[in-house]
Amino acid sequence: MLPPIASRFVAGETAPAALEHARETNERGVGVILNLLGEHYDEREPADADAAAYCELVDDIAGTDLRARISVKPSQLGLDVGEEVFRENLARVVERADEHGVFVWMDMEDHTTTDATLDAFEHHARETGGGVGVCVQANLRRTREDLERLADLPGKVRLVKGAYDPPEAVAYREKPRVNEAYRDCLEYMFEAFDDGVAVGSHDPEMVALAERLHDEHGTPYEVQMLMGVREDAQFDLADEREVWQYAPYGSKWLSYFYRRVLERKENLAFALRAVASG
Repeated sequence: MLPPIASRFVAGETAPAALEHARETNERGVGVILNLLGEHYDEREPADADAAAYCELVDDIAGTDLRARISVKPSQLGLDVGEEVFRENLARVVERADEHGVFVWMDMEDHTTTDATLDAFEHHARETGGGVGVCVQANLRRTREDLERLADLPGKVRLVKGAYDPPEAVAYREKPRVNEAYRDCLEYMFEAFDDGVAVGSHDPEMVALAERLHDEHGTPYEVQMLMGVREDAQFDLADEREVWQYAPYGSKWLSYFYRRVLERKENLAFALRAVASG
């Protein structure tokens, strides 16, 4: 059973619980991107099982009126086992989602997976006519060039600052330089992308920049934030802009919860208050 302290960041242990969270969040004007927790499988069986679970989730979403999408991790679908396993499982999920009109996001993991992830996105973006999206990380030195490759493809691209710890040879490591790269990438996306921009950031400065760039270029965009992080801002912003919340769920919630708690001081303070009042 999911403890109350974790329920701020995790939308339950089961698909029905996650769908109920989506419904409640939709009622406040925010769409939900559902991610079944699981990653870095080194055997095929759990990767196949998660792919099947995503197909079932797509069926569940298709039977509702929810504003819900799904998001998958390449290593969850078998990339660590082999690129062919990943491609087969991703194709299963994307084909089922395309049949039902459910949008599929592809998360970006560490820098060693970038080429395989972008290649898979390009293939499915063309096959579905834009029914998939991919995440790119501004802290990687290659991302500005990757965006030039992605600009003419159908589908969506989510820009985040980057949550992994890549070596300096391939990434910017100082926070001011990462922010500079994010601004540069965001400006390019609003100039060059026709299918819209996904601003994956909790940084008020970057959200405000997106609004200014939208006013300047007219490019449609959406803001994406994590469940449990600046949720009041999510709901307030949804009065004026398209907002989506990334909401993980599933039995493998413990490690994800601890990452969320430890990465931000306010999250840790929330957890400590919850323990003290429990």
